[in-house]
Amino acid sequence: MRRLRACLGAAAAVTLAAAGTTALVAGNASGATTALSNRWYAAAPYLMPLDNDPPDPSAIMDATGLKAFQLAFVLAPNGGGCSPTWGGTAPVSSDTAVQSVINTIRAKGGDVSVSIGGYGGTKLGQTCADPAATAAAYQQVITKYGLHAIDFDLEEPEYENTAAIHNEIGAAKILQQDNPGLYVSVTTAGTADGTGWFGKQMLLEAKSQGFTPNNFSIMPFDGGFSGAASQTSALTNFNSILQSTFGWDQATAYAHEGFSGMNGRSDSGEYFSQADFQTVLDYATSHNMDRFTFWSLNRDRQCSPPDNGGRTSGTCSSVAQSDWDFAKYSVKFAGVTPPTTTPTPTPTPTPTPTSCRTAWSASAVYTAGDEVSYGNHNWKAKWWTQNEVPGAAQWGPWDDEGAC
Repeated sequence: MRRLRACLGAAAAVTLAAAGTTALVAGNASGATTALSNRWYAAAPYLMPLDNDPPDPSAIMDATGLKAFQLAFVLAPNGGGCSPTWGGTAPVSSDTAVQSVINTIRAKGGDVSVSIGGYGGTKLGQTCADPAATAAAYQQVITKYGLHAIDFDLEEPEYENTAAIHNEIGAAKILQQDNPGLYVSVTTAGTADGTGWFGKQMLLEAKSQGFTPNNFSIMPFDGGFSGAASQTSALTNFNSILQSTFGWDQATAYAHEGFSGMNGRSDSGEYFSQADFQTVLDYATSHNMDRFTFWSLNRDRQCSPPDNGGRTSGTCSSVAQSDWDFAKYSVKFAGVTPPTTTPTPTPTPTPTPTSCRTAWSASAVYTAGDEVSYGNHNWKAKWWTQNEVPGAAQWGPWDDEGAC
């Protein structure tokens, strides 16, 4: 599922400022940064800054008024260990690439949250010894980037591991205690009933540890959903689960509830249009829900052809749209009216053209690190593969290295 992240799944967010307030947090490379309001972190859509043909955040900010981005994903190292990396391969401790993206966003008055977990890869909760060690790893990320927000994306297969979920929830509680005012959102998989058995077990783990985040969000897609009506029904059912689990009344449960959608065609072939996003946005605001986000900004642009041949992509939505149509619903959730005309974009350097690698062949065998070209993009193999079309599935064996 997830999201193709082409999935996700579900996610969680942690932010250092209370709603409508301003806080200062020391950043490693960019100095002290001023926090946005909590509503912006709650509205931040997902952006993969190193994969899936990352869009220019400056262009998105200029075109939509968006101020906050949810950067994904921090994982354990692919070879094991309890230190944070981007995507399992790029250590946070030595990172400069993501820091550069963050600096660009902050220079324009925006900010970021960082998402940990997701659908693919090994999570720190699976490799760290206990909640304290897991929290220490995540604290490195908070300190490195001077974060005001961090997102916990707890879904399969991690949330099927009770020890891992114990570590993740325990780490979230420690971070909340050690960073006064920390805003925490935990996102998990959505079902027609709200969330499934493992999602409910995760909620019970939070209750048993005495941990209350600002919100629990579900991802109502990749589970037999069909448009906004099925999503709002799931949100209603999830509200009932929150009430029964934590003893909250309906209004309190909605104030601790969030939505994390997927724009366009999902991994399982569901379709969510701009109209569907508007319907769910209306539901979220009318019920005073705490969070409204989506996967992902990398996909918030039109494919060629628009339906992408009926396939799901990590770099476009597979539905007819203008660039950043879906980001504007996040802006609305934050309480801002998006621009009606596209402002003059911030100039960006012209990228150096990248040559295309050898063309992909269905009969060839590829191993991790091999590079090919397909569809005017270069692709790198993540593991052994044969006859698997690059880009056919986001969680497939190929990483998109961008246009060539």
